Order: sequence, then structure tokens, then C-alpha cells
Amino acid sequence: MSTARDKAILNTILNPFLPQDGDDFNENNSDNSTDDIGEITKEILEARKLEKEGILMIENNKINDGIDILSKAIEIAPQLPSLYNNRAQAHRLNNDDKSALDDLNKTITLSKGCGRSARQAYCQRGLIYKKMGENEKAVDDIKNGAKLGSQFAKMFLIQLNPYAALCNSMLSQVMEKLYNGESIEHN
Repeated sequence: MSTARDKAILNTILNPFLPQDGDDFNENNSDNSTDDIGEITKEILEARKLEKEGILMIENNKINDGIDILSKAIEIAPQLPSLYNNRAQAHRLNNDDKSALDDLNKTITLSKGCGRSARQAYCQRGLIYKKMGENEKAVDDIKNGAKLGSQFAKMFLIQLNPYAALCNSMLSQVMEKLYNGESIEHN
């Protein structure tokens, strides 16, 4: 059985370019994976049902219909951050970054910057900021997504750092050679 120290050492070896501040970046971290929505009411259950329908419509490329259904769900349970987050994703698919940003800001506010919806919202908003050329805001949001457990955000931060990307590429090549039983040349 491995200890927390063993895991930290292994994480440092495998992810040398990530912050080693003791945060658990596991996407399935139970503390960060769900949103605190309080008591489950019939309104919340109805909104969740509509949310699933809206997502299904979006997945079937009926984006505007999905947005309409998610908007109905928001009318029923406006306190649910995931509804805004999912509608933001649909707005992004429609290239409507302004509406997406409005919904992502609402997601982060409602979730108090915690939980699954906040994690996803920070990542989505960071990508929009990156697209808009607002790199500092993008990095801040992606870092927040990483702190909440997003593996995507961790990898994106590595790609943003050219030195880390180069070292990661070199390390991958060495590991691949070792795995394949090839010798490693020293210069």
C-alpha cells in the first residue's frame, strides 16, 4: 500500500512541471466533484431532467433547441450552477462567446468557485479568454480549474510553458526508448 508521501514523490517524478503544493488534482476527488445544491426539491429534479434533455439535444447537434431547454431548466431552478455551465458550452458551440461568458460568470458565482461546475467553468472561460487574447485572465482561470482537479487544465498549463513542454517532450522520448528497450545516448 502506498502512502501519501509515496504518491507525492511519484507525482513529482511523473509531473515535474506541475505545482507541488499538496493539492490533489484528481478529477474524481470527492471534495471537488459535485456541486453543493442544498436540499433536493421537485424543482431541482425537474430541472435536472430538462438538463439531461438539453444536453442530449446539443449532442445531437440541435444546439438552439438545447439552449431553449436549458433556459427552461434555469427558470425552474436558477440556483443550479451546472445549468448555466452546460448552456455556456452550447453558446460556445454557436460561437456566442459573450453569452457563454455571462453564463460562465454566473456558474462561478453560484458555485462560489467550488465543485465540478466551477472547475469546468474556469476551464471554459479560460479558453475563451485565450481565444480573445487575454492571456493573463486565461492562465488565472486555467490555474483555478487545475486547483479544482481538472486534468485538462494541468496539461494545458504545461503546454503554455514552452520550457516545460520541451522538457516534457524530451522526457517522453527517453521513457519511450527505455520502454522499448533501446539504449539512451549521452551527448
